[in-house]
Amino acid sequence: MTAAGDTPISELVEDEVVHIEPEASLNEVARALATANIGAVILGDKSQVTGIVSERDLVQAFARDCDPRRTRAVDVAHTNLIWCDSEATVAEVATEMMERYVRHVLVEEDGKLIGIVSARDLLGVYASDEVEAE
Repeated sequence: MTAAGDTPISELVEDEVVHIEPEASLNEVARALATANIGAVILGDKSQVTGIVSERDLVQAFARDCDPRRTRAVDVAHTNLIWCDSEATVAEVATEMMERYVRHVLVEEDGKLIGIVSARDLLGVYASDEVEAE
């Protein structure tokens, strides 16, 4: 049996990445998150990723009284993106998340975005490993 931390991150990438235009409103971002039942969307297209907006970013924007119809995704997006290779292990990505205080890491393969992993995804791997060990 492989330890949870040795699991390749590519095994966690299942859903297609949802892209949204940087000029989209926060309402549009919230709708995209709810429709796809995900926690973050990517700004830009498959060839040019410019940022990421998460549920937490929306909450923080709303707490600052941003108008969700007028505030653009690019205005709340994180642009200092953290990437990992699809061959990285769960342990390596978890360490990177902890060191950089991020909850989402973009996964690339052959220089192309293939998915996003969240802290919750990694927690699921470790939790499943604990259940199997019992």
